[in-house]
Amino acid sequence: MALSFKKNNLEDAELDVTAFMNLMIVLVPVMLLSLTFTQITVHEISLPSLSPSTESAQEKPSQLEVMLTVQDGIKVFYPGNVLIQTIPMKSVNDTQEFDFAYLSLVLQKVKEQLAEKRDILILSEPGIDYQTLVSAMDTVKSHKTVVAASLVEIELFPEIALAETSIK
Repeated sequence: MALSFKKNNLEDAELDVTAFMNLMIVLVPVMLLSLTFTQITVHEISLPSLSPSTESAQEKPSQLEVMLTVQDGIKVFYPGNVLIQTIPMKSVNDTQEFDFAYLSLVLQKVKEQLAEKRDILILSEPGIDYQTLVSAMDTVKSHKTVVAASLVEIELFPEIALAETSIK
């Protein structure tokens, strides 16, 4: 008895990837365009030292201070308690905001007089929010200007110290 095997005549099926390729052609650009690009900035700040200083008060260098208060706006002091400028709050869309553009102009004038000074102290009331402090740090650190048809960042006071204060 002879066994006979029947050959199944199966053909290889072709894989149609046209629909998948069309989907990828549409999805890849859409996903790339929907990405949010973020910029992370790191601010270096210094804290007052905890060790008692051996320097006398006369040898201590004068401190440039920027005070943020909700009632008065921004006050700039140099040296110590000598008020240079008061910048009132500005009204924008029925809300009160700090005028950081004007603060930048004031600090540019101060930098002209104190070219070697690099440090600044930002004082704030307990009610000042985090984003306002970050905006203040951005403002005192540098300003943007056009030089030879290019936008460049000019350094103002990059060594920033933070402190919380009550109203002077």
